[in-house]
Amino acid sequence: MKNTVLVAIAAGILLSCENKETVSQAPESTSEITIMSLDPGHFHAGLIHKSMYPQVDSTVYVFAPEGAELKDYMNRLAGYNNREEDPTAWNLQVTTGADYLEKMISAKPGNVMMVAGKNDRKIDYISAAISNGINVYADKPLVIDKSGFQKLLKVYDEAGKKDLLLYDIMTERFEISTILQKELSLVPAVFGELEKGTLKNPAITKESVHHFFKYVSGNPLVRPDWFFDTDIEGTGIVDVTTHLVDLIQWEAFPEVTLDTTDVEMLTAKLWPTVLDSVQFNMVTGKAEYSDFLQKNVADNRLSVNSNGEMNYTLKGVHSKVSVVWNFQAPEGAADTHYSLMRGTKANLIIQQGEEEGYVATLYVELLDGQDEALSTLIKEKLQDRFPGLDLEKTGEGKYKVLIPEKYHNGHEAHFAQVTEKYLEYFSKKNMPSWEVPNMIVKYYTTTEALEKAEEK
Repeated sequence: MKNTVLVAIAAGILLSCENKETVSQAPESTSEITIMSLDPGHFHAGLIHKSMYPQVDSTVYVFAPEGAELKDYMNRLAGYNNREEDPTAWNLQVTTGADYLEKMISAKPGNVMMVAGKNDRKIDYISAAISNGINVYADKPLVIDKSGFQKLLKVYDEAGKKDLLLYDIMTERFEISTILQKELSLVPAVFGELEKGTLKNPAITKESVHHFFKYVSGNPLVRPDWFFDTDIEGTGIVDVTTHLVDLIQWEAFPEVTLDTTDVEMLTAKLWPTVLDSVQFNMVTGKAEYSDFLQKNVADNRLSVNSNGEMNYTLKGVHSKVSVVWNFQAPEGAADTHYSLMRGTKANLIIQQGEEEGYVATLYVELLDGQDEALSTLIKEKLQDRFPGLDLEKTGEGKYKVLIPEKYHNGHEAHFAQVTEKYLEYFSKKNMPSWEVPNMIVKYYTTTEALEKAEEK
């Protein structure tokens, strides 16, 4: 089997897998953390490197099969190295070959494995890393079905015994509108208590709209063909929903250790987005549907089971989660998020539509005339943490929270923020005790929804 290593210098030269230099032994790192990137098939693998971190070695060891996905990852990091404003200085050492996982385990030049790519095999990558004493930082979802969930339980048990850190990338906890929705929900004088809701009128609703064709770091995103195979990527109900389920747990039950018995799945469904061959070519660069996708092709159109909805209770609170994938956003638009939390005194609503300029915006609907309490909270009590917050009255008892532009740092910037949180947990050994149990509950919820949807 081939075993080749490529080296990218800090200047960030664009590389292809044709430029090869063999490195017999990795230099010893003096940094606290050295990252090994395994099979980086998703652009999120590159986004964590948009920034540099003091405790992370500038050399990234990459183990992957040769191909377009590896080239895209390398070129993305080279682009960060070459940008005019605040360039990074990453050095890549890349080992290729079909036995890339075995080579990573054997060489083990780093102490943290980063993985973002094919979701069907991600849990096996994670299991191999943990079994060999390697910490893991992984893009969501960690698992996409019940068999994967059972493996995840064993992996977390082993990681706990070995004092290894396994953490998934929950970027949406760093979105300012969500942070403020959570903050307001914790103030009884404004929000009251969280309603229990019903199946038809949930207490919490979270909806997300995504797009197959979009721009990342200013360039059109080219997705791998396997992204459209839900046997590999996972269906819509177990992928992006991971973020939404996480936010429900994080907002409604902050710092509470949850258990799988707290979840009751009520209803769930899946439905497809259909792409024609022109659209498939636009987003993948491929002129024809790949052979492994033919099972989902009819009349030259590809059906992708990318959309999902679940209704469930968490500790008795009715919650609704839905994800929709369209092909392309309207001009000037982007991925959008809608969120509703219903309290006994107020409703907290995040909208991100045309009226908001596709910027996530928090609205407050007061139900009990507590205008003064809301004003005091926004204009006084939260100013130390979020200077510049303000309110705009939009109707009787209705307000828009005015959030300064500096807090809207965007989805890509959230990868640096969540990475810094992972590094803090790694260095200080201070990850909250509820994080692992709640990650388990999160993946129990998504895989339960899949089973419920597939019953039909």
